[in-house]
Amino acid sequence: VRNTLNLTTLGWSLYKDRQKNHRIANSRKSLTSIGIKHGDLLLLHEEPTAGSSVNSDEGMDAVDSAAAAINNASNMLTDSNTIEDEVDVLLSKDDGLINRERHPQLCRHGPLGKCIHCSPLEPYDEEYLSSLEPPIKHLSFHSYLRKLRSGVDKGKFTMLENVVCTITPGCKEHPPWPNGICTKCQPNAITLNRQRYRHVDYVMFQNSKIMENFLNYWRNSGCQRLGYLYGYYEPHKDVPLGIKAVVVAIYEPPQKNTKNSIQLLEDTKASTVDAVAKLLGFRKVGWIITDLLPQDVRKGSVQHTRGGDMHLMSAEECMMAADFQNNHPNPCKYARDKCFGSKFVTVIVSGNSDNTIDIHGYQVSNQCMSLVRDSCLIPTRDDSSLAYVKNSTNTQYVPDVFYKMKDEYNNERLMLGRPLPVEYLLVDVPNGFPKNMKYLLDKLDDHYPIENRDDMGQLQNFTILAKYIEKYTDGKYLEMVSDFHFLTYLAATELIKLEDLQPLAKAIKNESALEAIKFKECKAWQTVEQLIKANDVPDEPSNGGQGWSCQHCTFINTRSDETCEMCSLPRS
Repeated sequence: VRNTLNLTTLGWSLYKDRQKNHRIANSRKSLTSIGIKHGDLLLLHEEPTAGSSVNSDEGMDAVDSAAAAINNASNMLTDSNTIEDEVDVLLSKDDGLINRERHPQLCRHGPLGKCIHCSPLEPYDEEYLSSLEPPIKHLSFHSYLRKLRSGVDKGKFTMLENVVCTITPGCKEHPPWPNGICTKCQPNAITLNRQRYRHVDYVMFQNSKIMENFLNYWRNSGCQRLGYLYGYYEPHKDVPLGIKAVVVAIYEPPQKNTKNSIQLLEDTKASTVDAVAKLLGFRKVGWIITDLLPQDVRKGSVQHTRGGDMHLMSAEECMMAADFQNNHPNPCKYARDKCFGSKFVTVIVSGNSDNTIDIHGYQVSNQCMSLVRDSCLIPTRDDSSLAYVKNSTNTQYVPDVFYKMKDEYNNERLMLGRPLPVEYLLVDVPNGFPKNMKYLLDKLDDHYPIENRDDMGQLQNFTILAKYIEKYTDGKYLEMVSDFHFLTYLAATELIKLEDLQPLAKAIKNESALEAIKFKECKAWQTVEQLIKANDVPDEPSNGGQGWSCQHCTFINTRSDETCEMCSLPRS
C-alpha cells in the first residue's frame, strides 16, 4: 500500500472496518495468514503521532500523497499523446461562450455590468440554439464535450466510449462461441437514439465551378458519378464551437457508371492524389455522388427522388458512408480508443420537390459506424430505405438492436431492428456556397481534363498535357498550374516527382505569381518543356469524341492514341 500510494512510513494505518476495531499490523506475513481475501475492503486512516510535529506532518503528507494518486489516475483518462486535428486544438483553447448585448429594458446596470439577461451563455445552451433562425438541431462536437465536462467534477472521469458489437475475446469462464457466452464477454444490446451532436456542422464548396465541373459528367452522359472531396477543416462561426469542411477540389476515381448504379474500381493513383493534396495543405474530407434522373430535357428539370415521404439515403449508401467514416476516424484525447467518430461527410446531389437540382449533406451516427465496422448491418432487397440487423450465426454473435417508434395510438414502442429504418442512423449536415467565392484551384475556365473520363472523350495523356501548357506559354502561368487535376497527372506520371512539386504547391497555396515563375525556371519544369519540344506532337483533328477506326483491324478506338488498342499497330 505504501509503495502504491507513495506514502511515508509513519502517520497512517490500515483497518478492516470503519470503527477501527481490527487494525492490520505492519508485518511480513502473507495476506491469507492475517485473514484478508480477494475482494475485501481495506480502510486507510491518518494517525498523526502526538508530541511529534514531524510525525504530524508526515501524516498530512500521507493524505496528500493519496489524493495525488487519485488525481493521477483521473488524469490518465485523457491521453495527452493523441495528435488531434489542428481545428480541434484551436477550438479546445476557445471558451466558446455566447456573448449577448445589454438588454435595453431588462438590464438596469451600468455599461460594464452583467446580469442574467446579458451574461454570456454556454455553447450548449439548448434554449438559445433553438431560438436561432434557422434553429440549430445538433450540438457541435466541442460543445458536446463542454457539456460533458461542465459538472462539479469538470468531467474528470468522463471518457468517450465507442460502441462494441462483438464478443470480448479471451474469456476463460466458458467454451468459445457458439458453445458458450457470459455477461462478461457478451456485448450489450443497442437502442438507437438520435445523435445530439455532429462532428462537422457545415460543408462549404469554395466556388460553384467545383460542382459544375462534377455535374457535367451527368449532363453529357446521363450516368451517375462519384467523387472524393478534398479540402480542409476550419471553425464555423455560425455554430458555437462548430467545424466547417471547406471543399476546394473533387477527384473522380476509376469507376463504372450507369444511369442507376456506380461501381468503384481499383485506384492505383490514390496514394499519389492524397500526397499532392497534402502538399497543398488539403486532405480528403468526404465523398459525393449523384442521383439524378431527367424529367424534361427541354426545361432542364429532374425527378424528385429523395426527401419528403421518400428515403434520404439508401441502406447501401449508409453502409458505404459508415465504412468511409471508419477509415477516416476523428482523433480525440478524451476517447479510450484515441479515436471517436469521424469528420468525413457525405454529399448527395438529387432532385428536390421543385424538380431542380439540390445538394444534401449527411453523416451517419457513431452507432451506425460501429454496426458496420463489426459487420452487423446489411441492406434489404425490397426497400432501399430499410437496413437489416443480421441474425447470430455459429461464427458471429450479433447483439439485439432496437429503435423507438410511435404506433397509431401515439404510444412509444420499442422495435427490433429487423428491418431498421435508416433515418435512425443519419445526421443532417447543412451545405452551401460562400458569398465571396475563391478560385484557388479553378482560376481558368478552360481547365485541364478531369481524370477517368475516357468514356466521354476527355483524355489525360502527354499530347493533351503539351497542348494545355503551350496555350499559356506567354502568360498566366500561375493560373495554368493552379489545377488539381493537372497537378495529380504530373505526379502520377512522374513527369515531376512529389518532392520537386513542393515549391510549386507552396506558390499555389500562397497565390504567389513570383514563386510560380521561380519554379518555372527550375530543373524539374525545364525537363517537362524539353520533353514537349522533343516530342513535337502535331495537332490532331477533332473527331467529336467519336473515336477512330483502325485501318488494319477496323476496331473503333475511343482514345486518341497513336496505336490501336486491339492490334497495337500504328494509326496510319
